[in-house]
Amino acid sequence: MIEVKNITKSFDGRAVLKDISATFEDGKTNLIIGRSGSGKTVMIKNIIGLMKPDIGQILYDGRDLITMNKHELNMLRREMGMLFQGSALFDSMTVMENVMFPLDMFSKDSTKERRKRAEFCLERVNLSEAGHLYPSEISGGMMKRAAIARAISLNPKYLFCDEPNSGLDPKTSLLIDDLIHDITVEYNMTTVINTHDMNSVMNIGDNIIFIKEGVKEWQGTKEQVITSNNRALNDFIFASDLFRKVKEVEMQEEEG
Repeated sequence: MIEVKNITKSFDGRAVLKDISATFEDGKTNLIIGRSGSGKTVMIKNIIGLMKPDIGQILYDGRDLITMNKHELNMLRREMGMLFQGSALFDSMTVMENVMFPLDMFSKDSTKERRKRAEFCLERVNLSEAGHLYPSEISGGMMKRAAIARAISLNPKYLFCDEPNSGLDPKTSLLIDDLIHDITVEYNMTTVINTHDMNSVMNIGDNIIFIKEGVKEWQGTKEQVITSNNRALNDFIFASDLFRKVKEVEMQEEEG
């Protein structure tokens, strides 16, 4: 579990995050949503230690990231998996070599054991037959799956995903959502996803945190999104005709 307690972050005197507190739960997909410029990217950068909040605490199972020394922070980062927006695979490496990269860097296992682990991760994301290929030879969806395999190669306790569906078609996006959710539950990871994809919100939003102008406006589940009376959340979620109609049907059923 990750707990964010009263964090504030300012740049040049302008507060980007304002006294935000939130809990990210084990075995659940925790989504951070909000409009561009709302502060959600700054928030996730603070959570993983790329930025330091002006005040507040960030607790990883009770361990405060803010007070960690360099060695403790490096050890914590070995417990993290990262799925970057553009997949960030190395073009000069095969898919297998990309998945093995964190293992080669941080694992003390033998070469045989590291390769076995990489093969398992590729099998888990249904890419067993693509290990010999290069990123340029596979589709965008396959690149995302390869990036997920790499992210889980060190068996992380915490998984961070930045816009995992960026650039993908709707069908592939759903497959990636389901894969991330299934892996989260299977390995009981604390997964934090930064997204603006409303399909992801409604598909895998176990725990949703909505940020507006640096303030946590709302926190709840995908089921609670539909019935929420928070005006700012409704304006954001139901901006499209599809979600507005879903809301209208839900209200009619309640009245009936």
